[in-house]
Amino acid sequence: MSPRIAVSEQRPGLQAARESIELELPELVERLRDLVGVRLVAYVANVKNTRPVADWAAGKHAPGRDDEDRLRLTFQAARLMRERYSSTTIQSWLMGSNPALDFEAPARFIREHKAVDAAREIMAAASSFTFVG
Repeated sequence: MSPRIAVSEQRPGLQAARESIELELPELVERLRDLVGVRLVAYVANVKNTRPVADWAAGKHAPGRDDEDRLRLTFQAARLMRERYSSTTIQSWLMGSNPALDFEAPARFIREHKAVDAAREIMAAASSFTFVG
């Protein structure tokens, strides 16, 4: 078993990364839904309506692997930003034009890429917005 790393102010974002990995999918979806709203969760996961999101949060069904990875990445970015900003600001950041992403909205960037390919750019953009301004 690997040793636990202490979460502190010197390591911003560590708790967000840890939760995005450790949380069971239903709890992650519920928390993400609380942070950014059900419609934005559905958009990132590339589903046409919000019903699947409710089913995922209830543990009735699960999205495909790629969509689950996108949800986990979105949660990590949103959870990181929650250290300083309100849900409204996080939603605006996800939907707004972002210069760090060639002026594409982070939610769209996540939706249109595999999470493994988008993670570095999304987390750099979220970190920059959160800790640099």
